[in-house]
Amino acid sequence: MTPEEVEIIRLVVQARSGMVINPDKTYRIETQLAPLARREGYADISELVQAVQDKRDPALMWALTEALTNSETSFFRDRAPFQQFREEILPELAMNRGAKPLRIWSAACSTGQEPYSLAMLLDDEVSKYPGLTVELFGSDISERCLEKAQSGLYTQFEVQRGLPIRLLVRHFERQDEAWAIAPRIRQTVRWRRVNLLADLRGLGQFDVIFCRNVVSSFEPATARRVLEQLAAALPDDGRLVLGIDETLGELTEAFNPVSGRRGVYAPNPAFSVAA
Repeated sequence: MTPEEVEIIRLVVQARSGMVINPDKTYRIETQLAPLARREGYADISELVQAVQDKRDPALMWALTEALTNSETSFFRDRAPFQQFREEILPELAMNRGAKPLRIWSAACSTGQEPYSLAMLLDDEVSKYPGLTVELFGSDISERCLEKAQSGLYTQFEVQRGLPIRLLVRHFERQDEAWAIAPRIRQTVRWRRVNLLADLRGLGQFDVIFCRNVVSSFEPATARRVLEQLAAALPDDGRLVLGIDETLGELTEAFNPVSGRRGVYAPNPAFSVAA
């Protein structure tokens, strides 16, 4: 790809998703766009980019954006956030909510492994909290990712990445060359296409938001705007879970870090009052 083609791609993706594409990683761009070019009937990526520039077709520009925003994911990725949720966040919120449903949102969930990991964890834990009901939501910008997530079908490679064998045996069934998650687990997650750059107020309030390894891909002004919308969607005792290596630094005062918990943040009540 030429530098000019990379720049066209970068501008299209950033305008629609907020994600900043590293122009130096041309191999990654080519790897992710080659299947799209074939699927859309173009001879190569250069022809695809030329069509994007000439036609300005919204559907094609969104397809390009989705191809480059598909994030790396796996079941129980990084482990620590799920352990913190099970041992600390869930017990505290369950005690505070009473009969009110606990609402959990997995934002930018890609192909669904994160919300399904939470669903399996909750299947094990919810009986410890009599009367507790949980509403679990998964969202992504990519329709193709959401279609796969809703199907609940995963390859052998995908289930081998992070999924304990006891959970595979308990919650999945072999289906031809794939593994299908049990309907009982699949039906606990509600799915919705959400662009984090959009107005999020219509989604309502959540008690826990998982938004891992997403904010760090935005430029600072975009990251601040998204984070402040997420803060507005959480109660004072709610929790935002970022990637374990993500920090907010001076991006915004909307959150305070939870002491001793990497990547876990609580809304800053003072910011909410001042906003």
